[in-house]
Order: sequence, then C-alpha cells, then structure tokens
Amino acid sequence: MTPIIIIEDDEKIRNYLGALLAGSGEFNLNASFVNAEEAMEFFQCGLGDPVEIVLTDLQLPGMAGSEFISWLKPQRPDIQIMVLSAYDDADHVFKALQAGATGYVLKNTPSTKLVESIIDLRKGGSPMSSQIARKVVMAFQQQVPYVDAKESLSDRENEVLLWLSKGFSYQEIADKLFISIDTVRTHIRNTYEKLHVRNKKEALRKTGYR
Repeated sequence: MTPIIIIEDDEKIRNYLGALLAGSGEFNLNASFVNAEEAMEFFQCGLGDPVEIVLTDLQLPGMAGSEFISWLKPQRPDIQIMVLSAYDDADHVFKALQAGATGYVLKNTPSTKLVESIIDLRKGGSPMSSQIARKVVMAFQQQVPYVDAKESLSDRENEVLLWLSKGFSYQEIADKLFISIDTVRTHIRNTYEKLHVRNKKEALRKTGYR
C-alpha cells in the first residue's frame, strides 16, 4: 500500500481522513499532524523517507500549508502533494500550485471522489475539483494567450523553414531564394532561437510544417 501522511488541524476532519484512507485498502497512513512544524520534524529526522503522498490543509496554525509545500518539494521532488482545503479563491490555489502541490481538492468533495483523486495523484495525475480546474484554465487563458509559433518568425524565416520541410538542402534553398548559403544558415539559427528549439525536427513540429 502507498505510504501517506495527513496534515490537518481539525481533529474531526483528520480522523475522518484517516478512517477513509484505512478503509480504501490503497494507502498506509504513516502519520498525521496538526501543524506543518510537526511534519517538518518528521521529514527532517528521516521518518518521512518512505512517504509518497502528502495530504495537507493550507490554513494551519503556525506555518501555512503552502510554506510547508515550498519547504518540502525541493527536498523531495518525487513526493506528490495534494491540498485538501475549504478555500477556492485564486490566491490560495495558485500559491499552493506554485509552491509544488500536484493536486487541489476541496473539503466538500464526496469521500468516494476524494479517494479516487488520491489514487489519480499516485498514478501521475493532477486531480482538481471542478471549481479549481476552471480557475486554472481561466487564469491561463488570461495570462498566456496562444500565439502561433510561425507568427514569431519573419516572412523570410518562414520561407526558409518551409523549403527545409520539403527536404531541400541549405544550398538548394539558397539557390531558390537567391541568397547565400551563409544567409540561409543565419535565418535557420535565428529561427531556432526564436522558437527555443535545438534542431530542424523540433522547429518543424513546433510550427506545423512537418
């Protein structure tokens, strides 16, 4: 069974989660804590080495859950951390995700769905309550608008890349465009830099010319 710990200051919720995990037959609850400081000591002394999943609240006495995540994740990049919180506002959500949380589920999630989410996390997924997923999508759409990779290139760079996609050599492209082979190389080098790629295959795939 997968070793897991809980960080939750509400005793009733902590006991509920412990019973839920025990009854799932999927997880072994190694420990549960009322605050992040106790969890830190657990990891610092090596007792947390076998742990694969952390289930934590954000609003904790003392150190906040997001601070604990920021502390733990660099030391254990392999560990999966899922937030279980009553907060669905963007500030809490993105602070936790940026700190290193892999999932974010609300406390009103039905027990069956909660267990499914933790299993999904274990399998490599990033489970999120639907309200949280919507906030992430909206923020992404607002902050990172889609830009066609070809639009970052000049007309000539696109032209060179197009001929390259058809299998023409540098010299053949130079002859067709009436430019020197060195100019072709310069255009290709600039194209790779603009697209943040390392070779022709990556450039063609990113621009859709392949």
